[in-house]
Amino acid sequence: MRSTPRAALLIAAAALAPALAVATPAVAAGTPALTSSTAAVSWTPTAATSEDDDRVAVARILGTAQQHGDRAVVREANKALDAGTPEVLRAFLDTGYRLAQAEDDSVAVSRILGIAQQNGDRAVIREANKVLNIHTPEALRTFITTGYRIAQAEDDSVAISRILARPGISTALRAACNKALDGTPEDMRYFLVTGQYHVGD
Repeated sequence: MRSTPRAALLIAAAALAPALAVATPAVAAGTPALTSSTAAVSWTPTAATSEDDDRVAVARILGTAQQHGDRAVVREANKALDAGTPEVLRAFLDTGYRLAQAEDDSVAVSRILGIAQQNGDRAVIREANKVLNIHTPEALRTFITTGYRIAQAEDDSVAISRILARPGISTALRAACNKALDGTPEDMRYFLVTGQYHVGD
């Protein structure tokens, strides 16, 4: 088998970026940093893909995983590239990547849960526990890409409503609270983390 230098593979993978879609969901400013990637590479196997295509796809996945600290994906992608056989490369793309991403996602959800417990974020605690109990790769990924953002927005809405209920709240702070509640999950997160402390500046 002809060996391909790892650096050349990564260059080729970058060139194929349009063909290998990357999902990049919005993560609210100030939310706990996700250890697991929220930008997992999407790869759809087809009968037409060649061994070189598979090798480049694995290298692309490896590069993204290294950027986001997905340890299990990095480990398994490196194993597949080191083995280098068509069978191992395809096995990683067909099943190994999904399982390795689930391992990283499980760690990320557990960390999110721990931070939510410290902060008393009930919706995030509820949804994180649900997904950890289900514990399928799809459920874990869905929570990280969309469910976490929605649950955090629910908790943030409650937190802002509590600020509104404070006696003697200023007109400026009341207006800022209402503006945040009328906005996006990111707007509410920004207000709680930063904006509320600069009202009237």
